[in-house]
Amino acid sequence: MALNKKPVNGMKDIMPEEMQIRDYVMGVIKETYGKYGFTPMETPCMENIENLSSKQGGENEKLIFKVLKRGAQLNVEAAQTEAEVVDFGMRYDLTVPLVRYYANHANDLPSPFKALQMGNVWRADKPQKGRYRQFMQCDIDILGEESNLAEIELILATTTTLGKLGFKNFEIRINDRRILKAMAAYSGFNEEDYDSIFITLDKMDKIGIDGVERELIEDGYDRECVDKYLALFKGMNASEDTLAFIEEKMTGFLDETVKTGFREIIESVNATKGDYFKLVFDPTLVRGMSYYTGTIFEIAMPEFGGSCGGGGRYDKMVGRFTGKDVPACGFSIGFERIILILMESGFKVPDQSKKVAYLIEKGVSGEALCNIIAEAQKERQSGAQVLVARMNKNKKFQKEQLTAEGYEEFKQFYRERLKN
Repeated sequence: MALNKKPVNGMKDIMPEEMQIRDYVMGVIKETYGKYGFTPMETPCMENIENLSSKQGGENEKLIFKVLKRGAQLNVEAAQTEAEVVDFGMRYDLTVPLVRYYANHANDLPSPFKALQMGNVWRADKPQKGRYRQFMQCDIDILGEESNLAEIELILATTTTLGKLGFKNFEIRINDRRILKAMAAYSGFNEEDYDSIFITLDKMDKIGIDGVERELIEDGYDRECVDKYLALFKGMNASEDTLAFIEEKMTGFLDETVKTGFREIIESVNATKGDYFKLVFDPTLVRGMSYYTGTIFEIAMPEFGGSCGGGGRYDKMVGRFTGKDVPACGFSIGFERIILILMESGFKVPDQSKKVAYLIEKGVSGEALCNIIAEAQKERQSGAQVLVARMNKNKKFQKEQLTAEGYEEFKQFYRERLKN
């Protein structure tokens, strides 16, 4: 029986054209983030299953690829529980591994620690266009910075990177989990119901305010609380200054330092940003991860539909490992989504170097071949990208393929001509 030549469902082979774009994008990301002081680091693809199942990853914890114990430790027949056969899991994001890494190496790291991590993650999700079971994530995080300088730097570094990749007219939507909680408290909801209410609120862009109202009532929440809650959103929609409206309404429910710090983020970014994006206060932005404790943000690209990344502050995660909380904030670019957009828009990698193809007829060998390779080496040393290959029988098709790959000059070497 022949072996299966297709990749595992939900994973993909990457063709050369896409690989060139991926390498270019990764290069831009590393170079730009490096200028903002972010340091590359790396964590293993597997983590202890207890870390991945610690109630910090939200719905992603239901999508873990679990790894069986090995050798004599694995006894499936005698196992009564999953814990007896599973000890590791494939990481489903880069944040949990980063926090473990920081907890393990904090004494050897600068403070604050500005981390850049790029790597594959795995989720047992339902595959669809643009959504895979193995995919690349790209995160920048700042650990040990308590002030809102962390949020400002993360937003500016991320938007600068997207701008260098040619993206325009996108939005950074920003909110704060403490504002969300203050609005729920103001409306009279019980604190234990906040997460459930926020899950419904997060659907606002899909089902509208009427849909949110209907779902909250169906879930059994008090009509008076629901009406008071939704009146806040209606008031903000009618207000010229959404943030000022909510700041006034939340007096007594939201600490003044939160208001001041949040507005300072917006004003600082707006004072220094480029004209290729907008920073927008979005009171319906929730972000699904339960580990967020403060500011949250998301990249929205209306021209392409959907979001292309996000992040926020997670000040309580390190403490789960060490017993001592450390301020932390991060921003993740939706790498695969960006690659898909670039591919569909016909993006070509900018390359200043000349691309030359040396096509050598079969039978050319010995001294003649050595001379050709020596010539190619000289061109490479002068900055050109040179491909040396044997001629195919169908030379026209071969040249068409190479032209599609960006080769603009061809040098052909025939056995008979070289003899002369």
